[in-house]
Amino acid sequence: MLGCLLEKQRTTPNGYPLSLNALRLACNQTTNRDPIVEYDDAVLRDALHRLERRGFARLASGSGSRAAKYRHLLEQALPMDAQEQALICVLMLRGPQTPGELKQRTERMYVFDDPADVREALTRLIERELVSDLGRRPGQKEERFAQLLEDNAEEEGPVVGAPAHGPNGPTLEELIERVSRLEREVGQLRAAMRDPSSQQYQ
Repeated sequence: MLGCLLEKQRTTPNGYPLSLNALRLACNQTTNRDPIVEYDDAVLRDALHRLERRGFARLASGSGSRAAKYRHLLEQALPMDAQEQALICVLMLRGPQTPGELKQRTERMYVFDDPADVREALTRLIERELVSDLGRRPGQKEERFAQLLEDNAEEEGPVVGAPAHGPNGPTLEELIERVSRLEREVGQLRAAMRDPSSQQYQ
């Protein structure tokens, strides 16, 4: 979802920030995505809530707006130059890729003059622990790279760059929050099973 917000800001600025419907369409499109997903509004709202808690996104509707709209806060949370933003965006949307693939697939957001520029930007991101070098696949000439924002986001902790949890794992407060969330979701599922017409699980 964060990748979609960043992508649409750069490629279709007139339609940005995105409404919930536009964000769902962006996430579920079948081009330039790997894997292809099918998120509903409930999934989107939950993900937006988690992104807001981590300082990665916020509501951006103006007073005259008829629909809630959302924008990313990547520039504030994780300042990056245009090269780095383009690479992170495509890695979020299409999974691990080689520098050659990244050079081609980032063209709508940033045109790299030389493959060496791609590697230099990837090196900067690796140094910040935002990207990982996965090495080469058998038969491939180039190594693949993957973004690490998704792994960090699963921790429900502070923004990347700060410890996500204590040295021995999640803190008691984090565990309580996770258990509370699971209990709410189980209650909503049970209510929906008792009454199929119920709209509680939204």
